[in-house]
Amino acid sequence: MDTTPFLINGGGLGLSRSILAQVVDAPPQEVGFYEVAPENWITIGGKLGKRFRAMTERFDFICHGLSLSLGSTDPLDVKLVRDVKAFMAEHQIKLYSEHLSYCSNDGHLYDLMPIPCTSDAVSHVAARIRQVQDILEQKIAIENVSYYAAPGQEMAEIDFFNAVVEEADCDILIDINNIYVNSVNHGYDAEAFLKAIPAKRIAYAHIAGHYVEADDFLVDTHGAAIIDPVWLLLGKAYELYGVFPTLLERDFNIPEMAELLREVNTINAIQTAWGAQHAKQSA
Repeated sequence: MDTTPFLINGGGLGLSRSILAQVVDAPPQEVGFYEVAPENWITIGGKLGKRFRAMTERFDFICHGLSLSLGSTDPLDVKLVRDVKAFMAEHQIKLYSEHLSYCSNDGHLYDLMPIPCTSDAVSHVAARIRQVQDILEQKIAIENVSYYAAPGQEMAEIDFFNAVVEEADCDILIDINNIYVNSVNHGYDAEAFLKAIPAKRIAYAHIAGHYVEADDFLVDTHGAAIIDPVWLLLGKAYELYGVFPTLLERDFNIPEMAELLREVNTINAIQTAWGAQHAKQSA
């Protein structure tokens, strides 16, 4: 299994088809890497396929899966994993990440559902992650997800998350907005959750905006600007663990490129500030 360290740096941007032409024609210097859902690109050919290839030949990419359904009791979609492996090899993509959730039950559910936080679920999901890693011949990164109900919960979210990644021996995609959203919705301390993350496993991070349904109910939409408490939580993560690659997610209500780049630049600025602080402390 490939255990080569993941070396991408800086602020990243999720690459959607709606902005592909702009990015190919005028690649923004602010963006250090891109992320795509492989399910949306594996079968793309023609003009779009050529434009995508032009990007992967020039820039670093990550694959972020949407439909592997790691927590499901349905058989693992081995064909999809093999297709992802071939796609990554074709485009020289270094990392694959997925959600700690499930999205199928005798067919796709078209939503990311929470896995019950139980010891049996730890063993089940960890075994499926190990199977994926064996097929890909490399570690994958698992994302902490937002959720709105906790059916059958026997342990705290952070304990469940850490138990899965330890038993699976996988890496972590730490989603800063999901920590914040869950902390509000479920009444826990976001910084305490962050401090319990095993730092050595962090491969990269996501940051995004959300919708405020009520003071105590937030919805993770990736469709709004990032708010100050989420930016502050990202800074706290860098303070605790040093600077790591961080990607802006914006999947709905996608604004003009200038607005996307403003938020990528905010990532870069926070990274620069905390990078300098850590360098000063270690001097």
